[in-house]
Amino acid sequence: MVVGTAYATIDAYEFDDYEKEQRFRALIGELRCPKCQNQNISDSNAGLAKDIKDRAYRLINEGKSNQEITGYMVERYGDFITYRPPMKPSTWFLWFGPFVLTSLAIVILLIRKLKAKPPEPVSVDAAKHKKVEDLLKKLDD
Repeated sequence: MVVGTAYATIDAYEFDDYEKEQRFRALIGELRCPKCQNQNISDSNAGLAKDIKDRAYRLINEGKSNQEITGYMVERYGDFITYRPPMKPSTWFLWFGPFVLTSLAIVILLIRKLKAKPPEPVSVDAAKHKKVEDLLKKLDD
């Protein structure tokens, strides 16, 4: 019989004061793990996420601001690491694309509706009309 042992790791980061710890917790909650599928680094168990947490811990203890730390992470891992990409030409599609595409779809639908012709009335000759009336009378009886 084979017995396996499960190991759980707990990241214990010690801080000089409560404010630094709160900044650290908030920061790692806002940074996305580059390896994981839409998971922040505080919830990720990936090795890369641990490296990023360790770097954030060191930078906070060095006295860096959240903007400096985020800038460092973006420089190293790209805009993907933040859940809120910055407003710049390379990310304009992310910011404005949904609005532009929705507006375009509405305009296309309106144009199609305005150009659509109303259905023409169906003309029925007298013989067919008489036959339908006779069938309806039979159903009523």
